[in-house]
Amino acid sequence: MRYAVNVPIFDGYADPGVVAALAAAAEKAGWDGIFVADHLQTDLGIVLPIGDAWITLAAVAAHTERIRIGPMVTPLARRRPWKVAKETVALDILSGGRLVLGVGLGYPPDADFERFGENGDATVRAEKLDEALHIIDGLWSGTEFAHEGAHHRLLPTTFQPRPVQQPRIPIWVAGIWPRPRPFRRAARWDGVVPMGEGLFYTEMMKPAEVRAVADFVARHRHTDDPFDLVHWGVTPQGGAGTLMDDYADAGATWWMETLDPWSNGWTGSGPWPLNRMNERVLRGPRG
Repeated sequence: MRYAVNVPIFDGYADPGVVAALAAAAEKAGWDGIFVADHLQTDLGIVLPIGDAWITLAAVAAHTERIRIGPMVTPLARRRPWKVAKETVALDILSGGRLVLGVGLGYPPDADFERFGENGDATVRAEKLDEALHIIDGLWSGTEFAHEGAHHRLLPTTFQPRPVQQPRIPIWVAGIWPRPRPFRRAARWDGVVPMGEGLFYTEMMKPAEVRAVADFVARHRHTDDPFDLVHWGVTPQGGAGTLMDDYADAGATWWMETLDPWSNGWTGSGPWPLNRMNERVLRGPRG
Protein backbone atom coordinates (compact mmCIF):
# COMPACT_ATOMS: atom_id res chain seq x y z
CA MET A 1 0.00 0.00 0.00
CA ARG A 2 1.07 3.57 -0.68
CA TYR A 3 0.44 6.58 1.52
CA ALA A 4 -0.80 10.05 0.68
CA VAL A 5 -1.87 13.22 2.43
CA ASN A 6 -5.18 14.88 1.59
CA VAL A 7 -5.02 18.65 2.14
CA PRO A 8 -8.24 20.66 2.35
CA ILE A 9 -6.85 23.93 0.99
CA PHE A 10 -8.73 26.11 3.46
CA ASP A 11 -7.58 28.93 5.73
CA GLY A 12 -3.75 28.90 5.90
CA TYR A 13 -3.60 26.18 3.25
CA ALA A 14 -5.34 28.54 0.81
CA ASP A 15 -1.82 29.88 0.12
CA PRO A 16 -0.26 27.74 -2.66
CA GLY A 17 3.22 28.42 -1.27
CA VAL A 18 2.27 26.96 2.11
CA VAL A 19 0.94 23.79 0.50
CA ALA A 20 4.00 23.52 -1.78
CA ALA A 21 6.28 23.68 1.25
CA LEU A 22 4.16 21.07 3.03
CA ALA A 23 4.37 18.83 -0.06
CA ALA A 24 8.16 19.10 -0.16
CA ALA A 25 8.28 18.18 3.53
CA ALA A 26 5.89 15.27 2.96
CA GLU A 27 8.11 13.95 0.18
CA LYS A 28 11.15 14.01 2.49
CA ALA A 29 9.13 12.30 5.22
CA GLY A 30 8.37 9.34 2.95
CA TRP A 31 4.83 9.99 1.77
CA ASP A 32 3.94 8.74 -1.72
CA GLY A 33 1.39 11.41 -2.66
CA ILE A 34 -0.20 14.71 -1.77
CA PHE A 35 -3.68 15.56 -2.99
CA VAL A 36 -5.78 18.68 -2.56
CA ALA A 37 -9.50 19.38 -2.28
CA ASP A 38 -11.27 21.31 -5.04
CA HIS A 39 -14.08 23.51 -3.69
CA LEU A 40 -15.46 26.98 -4.30
CA GLN A 41 -17.35 27.14 -0.98
CA THR A 42 -17.99 24.89 2.02
CA ASP A 43 -21.06 23.87 3.99
CA LEU A 44 -19.35 24.27 7.37
CA GLY A 45 -21.51 27.27 8.25
CA ILE A 46 -18.54 29.63 8.44
CA VAL A 47 -16.60 31.69 5.91
CA LEU A 48 -13.12 30.29 5.28
CA PRO A 49 -10.43 31.35 2.82
CA ILE A 50 -10.37 28.66 0.10
CA GLY A 51 -7.48 28.17 -2.33
CA ASP A 52 -7.52 27.18 -5.98
CA ALA A 53 -6.72 23.52 -6.50
CA TRP A 54 -5.08 23.90 -9.92
CA ILE A 55 -2.75 26.78 -9.08
CA THR A 56 -1.85 24.96 -5.87
CA LEU A 57 -1.06 21.74 -7.75
CA ALA A 58 1.22 23.63 -10.13
CA ALA A 59 3.14 24.97 -7.12
CA VAL A 60 3.30 21.47 -5.60
CA ALA A 61 4.55 19.98 -8.88
CA ALA A 62 7.32 22.57 -9.07
CA HIS A 63 8.50 21.90 -5.50
CA THR A 64 8.50 18.08 -5.51
CA GLU A 65 10.20 15.36 -7.54
CA ARG A 66 8.73 11.99 -6.61
CA ILE A 67 5.30 12.03 -5.01
CA ARG A 68 2.00 11.65 -6.83
CA ILE A 69 -0.20 14.74 -6.98
CA GLY A 70 -3.75 15.58 -7.99
CA PRO A 71 -7.17 16.95 -7.06
CA MET A 72 -9.14 14.81 -4.64
CA VAL A 73 -11.57 15.28 -6.17
CA THR A 74 -12.50 17.77 -8.88
CA PRO A 75 -16.21 18.15 -9.77
CA LEU A 76 -16.15 17.88 -13.56
CA ALA A 77 -19.81 18.88 -13.81
CA ARG A 78 -18.83 22.50 -13.18
CA ARG A 79 -15.79 22.46 -15.47
CA ARG A 80 -15.35 22.72 -19.23
CA PRO A 81 -13.77 19.34 -20.08
CA TRP A 82 -11.54 20.68 -22.88
CA LYS A 83 -10.05 23.17 -20.40
CA VAL A 84 -9.47 20.38 -17.89
CA ALA A 85 -7.81 18.33 -20.64
CA LYS A 86 -5.33 21.15 -21.28
CA GLU A 87 -4.69 21.81 -17.59
CA THR A 88 -4.08 18.17 -16.74
CA VAL A 89 -1.63 17.64 -19.61
CA ALA A 90 0.28 20.75 -18.51
CA LEU A 91 0.43 19.47 -14.92
CA ASP A 92 1.49 16.02 -16.06
CA ILE A 93 4.34 17.53 -18.06
CA LEU A 94 5.33 19.91 -15.26
CA SER A 95 5.40 17.06 -12.72
CA GLY A 96 7.21 14.60 -14.99
CA GLY A 97 4.23 12.23 -15.18
CA ARG A 98 3.03 12.25 -11.57
CA LEU A 99 -0.55 13.50 -11.92
CA VAL A 100 -3.66 11.57 -10.91
CA LEU A 101 -7.03 13.02 -11.90
CA GLY A 102 -9.50 12.44 -9.08
CA VAL A 103 -13.09 13.15 -10.13
CA GLY A 104 -16.58 13.08 -8.68
CA LEU A 105 -20.04 14.63 -8.80
CA GLY A 106 -18.98 17.45 -6.49
CA TYR A 107 -20.08 18.51 -3.03
CA PRO A 108 -21.85 20.44 -1.64
CA PRO A 109 -24.29 20.93 -4.56
CA ASP A 110 -25.80 24.12 -3.15
CA ALA A 111 -22.58 25.92 -2.23
CA ASP A 112 -20.43 24.67 -5.11
CA PHE A 113 -23.06 24.64 -7.88
CA GLU A 114 -26.42 26.31 -7.29
CA ARG A 115 -24.97 29.43 -5.70
CA PHE A 116 -23.23 30.11 -9.01
CA GLY A 117 -26.17 29.32 -11.25
CA GLU A 118 -25.11 25.74 -11.97
CA ASN A 119 -27.52 22.80 -11.87
CA GLY A 120 -26.98 20.91 -8.61
CA ASP A 121 -29.22 17.95 -9.49
CA ALA A 122 -27.31 14.71 -8.92
CA THR A 123 -28.53 13.06 -12.14
CA VAL A 124 -27.45 16.04 -14.24
CA ARG A 125 -24.08 16.19 -12.52
CA ALA A 126 -23.57 12.47 -13.17
CA GLU A 127 -24.42 12.87 -16.86
CA LYS A 128 -21.99 15.78 -17.17
CA LEU A 129 -19.30 13.80 -15.35
CA ASP A 130 -19.55 10.87 -17.74
CA GLU A 131 -19.51 13.10 -20.82
CA ALA A 132 -16.55 15.07 -19.48
CA LEU A 133 -14.53 11.91 -18.81
CA HIS A 134 -15.19 10.70 -22.36
CA ILE A 135 -14.10 14.06 -23.80
CA ILE A 136 -10.98 14.41 -21.66
CA ASP A 137 -9.83 10.89 -22.48
CA GLY A 138 -10.47 11.53 -26.18
CA LEU A 139 -8.53 14.79 -26.21
CA TRP A 140 -5.62 13.20 -24.33
CA SER A 141 -5.23 10.76 -27.24
CA GLY A 142 -3.57 13.36 -29.45
CA THR A 143 -5.70 12.26 -32.40
CA GLU A 144 -8.80 13.82 -33.91
CA PHE A 145 -11.77 13.57 -31.57
CA ALA A 146 -15.41 14.76 -31.68
CA HIS A 147 -18.35 14.50 -29.28
CA GLU A 148 -22.08 15.13 -29.44
CA GLY A 149 -23.90 14.72 -26.15
CA ALA A 150 -26.73 16.06 -24.04
CA HIS A 151 -24.49 18.60 -22.32
CA HIS A 152 -21.38 19.05 -24.47
CA ARG A 153 -20.68 19.35 -28.19
CA LEU A 154 -17.19 19.19 -29.63
CA LEU A 155 -16.40 19.41 -33.34
CA PRO A 156 -13.48 17.32 -34.69
CA THR A 157 -10.48 18.55 -32.72
CA THR A 158 -6.91 17.41 -32.08
CA PHE A 159 -5.05 18.40 -28.90
CA GLN A 160 -1.27 18.32 -28.56
CA PRO A 161 0.87 17.69 -26.61
CA ARG A 162 -0.18 14.38 -25.12
CA PRO A 163 0.28 13.54 -21.42
CA VAL A 164 3.60 12.10 -20.26
CA GLN A 165 1.77 9.09 -18.84
CA GLN A 166 0.47 6.53 -21.29
CA PRO A 167 -2.03 5.26 -22.18
CA ARG A 168 -3.46 8.13 -20.09
CA ILE A 169 -3.25 10.03 -16.85
CA PRO A 170 -4.82 7.75 -14.19
CA ILE A 171 -8.42 8.63 -13.37
CA TRP A 172 -9.78 7.86 -9.90
CA VAL A 173 -13.55 8.12 -9.44
CA ALA A 174 -15.16 8.98 -6.10
CA GLY A 175 -18.47 7.60 -4.90
CA ILE A 176 -20.65 7.05 -1.84
CA TRP A 177 -20.77 3.39 -0.85
CA PRO A 178 -22.96 1.34 -1.25
CA ARG A 179 -24.63 3.33 -4.06
CA PRO A 180 -23.78 1.21 -7.14
CA ARG A 181 -23.63 3.72 -10.01
CA PRO A 182 -20.42 5.53 -9.01
CA PHE A 183 -18.65 2.21 -8.59
CA ARG A 184 -19.74 0.93 -12.00
CA ARG A 185 -18.33 4.21 -13.36
CA ALA A 186 -15.08 3.76 -11.45
CA ALA A 187 -14.67 0.23 -12.81
CA ARG A 188 -14.31 1.72 -16.31
CA TRP A 189 -11.33 3.85 -15.28
CA ASP A 190 -8.22 3.45 -13.12
CA GLY A 191 -9.20 3.75 -9.49
CA VAL A 192 -11.96 4.30 -6.96
CA VAL A 193 -12.23 6.62 -3.96
CA PRO A 194 -15.11 5.39 -1.78
CA MET A 195 -16.70 7.21 1.14
CA GLY A 196 -19.22 5.53 3.38
CA GLU A 197 -22.89 6.54 3.32
CA GLY A 198 -23.61 8.98 6.14
CA LEU A 199 -20.00 9.27 7.29
CA PHE A 200 -18.33 12.61 8.01
CA TYR A 201 -15.18 13.04 5.95
CA THR A 202 -12.97 12.17 8.92
CA GLU A 203 -14.90 8.96 9.70
CA MET A 204 -13.49 5.79 8.19
CA MET A 205 -15.19 2.91 6.43
CA LYS A 206 -14.61 -0.48 7.98
CA PRO A 207 -12.13 -2.90 6.35
CA ALA A 208 -15.04 -5.23 5.49
CA GLU A 209 -16.72 -2.38 3.58
CA VAL A 210 -13.51 -1.67 1.69
CA ARG A 211 -13.32 -5.35 0.77
CA ALA A 212 -16.91 -5.17 -0.49
CA VAL A 213 -15.95 -2.22 -2.71
CA ALA A 214 -12.99 -4.15 -4.09
CA ASP A 215 -15.18 -7.17 -4.85
CA PHE A 216 -17.87 -5.04 -6.52
CA VAL A 217 -15.38 -3.24 -8.78
CA ALA A 218 -13.66 -6.52 -9.69
CA ARG A 219 -16.98 -7.95 -10.85
CA HIS A 220 -17.58 -4.96 -13.12
CA ARG A 221 -14.13 -4.55 -14.65
CA HIS A 222 -13.35 -5.90 -18.10
CA THR A 223 -9.57 -5.55 -18.02
CA ASP A 224 -6.63 -6.76 -15.95
CA ASP A 225 -4.96 -3.33 -16.03
CA PRO A 226 -3.79 -1.98 -12.65
CA PHE A 227 -6.54 -0.48 -10.51
CA ASP A 228 -6.26 1.57 -7.30
CA LEU A 229 -8.58 1.57 -4.31
CA VAL A 230 -8.15 4.59 -2.06
CA HIS A 231 -9.12 4.52 1.62
CA TRP A 232 -9.73 7.80 3.49
CA GLY A 233 -7.89 7.32 6.77
CA VAL A 234 -7.21 9.12 10.01
CA THR A 235 -4.25 7.71 11.93
CA PRO A 236 -5.08 7.19 15.62
CA GLN A 237 -3.15 9.05 18.27
CA GLY A 238 -0.01 7.07 19.01
CA GLY A 239 0.43 5.65 15.52
CA ALA A 240 -1.23 3.33 13.08
CA GLY A 241 -0.20 -0.01 14.54
CA THR A 242 -1.70 -2.72 12.34
CA LEU A 243 -4.65 -0.58 11.22
CA MET A 244 -3.18 0.29 7.81
CA ASP A 245 -2.32 -3.37 7.23
CA ASP A 246 -5.95 -4.32 7.86
CA TYR A 247 -7.06 -2.00 5.04
CA ALA A 248 -4.30 -3.24 2.74
CA ASP A 249 -5.50 -6.81 3.35
CA ALA A 250 -9.02 -5.67 2.45
CA GLY A 251 -7.83 -4.44 -0.95
CA ALA A 252 -6.87 -0.81 -0.42
CA THR A 253 -3.83 0.24 -2.46
CA TRP A 254 -3.64 3.79 -1.05
CA TRP A 255 -4.12 5.18 2.45
CA MET A 256 -5.31 8.80 2.08
CA GLU A 257 -4.50 10.51 5.38
CA THR A 258 -7.09 13.20 6.07
CA LEU A 259 -5.73 16.22 7.91
CA ASP A 260 -8.45 16.66 10.50
CA PRO A 261 -8.52 20.10 12.17
CA TRP A 262 -11.09 18.96 14.74
CA SER A 263 -8.73 16.34 16.16
CA ASN A 264 -5.98 18.96 16.23
CA GLY A 265 -7.65 21.48 18.47
CA TRP A 266 -9.92 23.39 16.08
CA THR A 267 -13.25 24.53 17.50
CA GLY A 268 -14.81 25.98 14.35
CA SER A 269 -13.54 29.48 14.98
CA GLY A 270 -10.14 31.06 14.56
CA PRO A 271 -7.34 29.73 12.34
CA TRP A 272 -6.90 26.05 11.63
CA PRO A 273 -4.16 24.42 13.77
CA LEU A 274 -1.66 24.26 10.90
CA ASN A 275 1.34 23.53 13.12
CA ARG A 276 -0.22 20.39 14.57
CA MET A 277 -1.50 19.28 11.18
CA ASN A 278 1.96 19.79 9.70
CA GLU A 279 3.47 17.76 12.55
CA ARG A 280 1.35 14.78 11.49
CA VAL A 281 2.80 15.01 7.99
CA LEU A 282 6.36 15.24 9.25
CA ARG A 283 5.94 12.05 11.32
CA GLY A 284 5.69 10.10 8.07
CA PRO A 285 3.04 7.71 6.81
CA ARG A 286 2.88 5.35 9.77
CA GLY A 287 3.73 7.91 12.42
